[in-house]
Amino acid sequence: MASKSKDPQGRVVLNHSTHVPGLLAILHRLAAHPHIKTLTPAVISRGRSNAPKLRLKISVPIMGGFKLIARKGQSIQEVFVITELSAEQLTAAIEAVM
Repeated sequence: MASKSKDPQGRVVLNHSTHVPGLLAILHRLAAHPHIKTLTPAVISRGRSNAPKLRLKISVPIMGGFKLIARKGQSIQEVFVITELSAEQLTAAIEAVM
């Protein structure tokens, strides 16, 4: 049986087979932040407009964290973040890893 890691890094839940291109690399870098516990990519959908570069922004607060929206091209994906950070601190952390 695997023991729990003492690494303070958060985890990225890989529950989907498809992701917005480039999103997983950003989420793994974001998971290294000491106050981010879990990052869960969720529903992926198609939007009307075209975002040439990957964008990640806070959408709404949820219990224990925030919902983010990742966009690249016409793909849109929700990402749920469990964290102790405020919206401003999370925005700064996202900007630091982008």
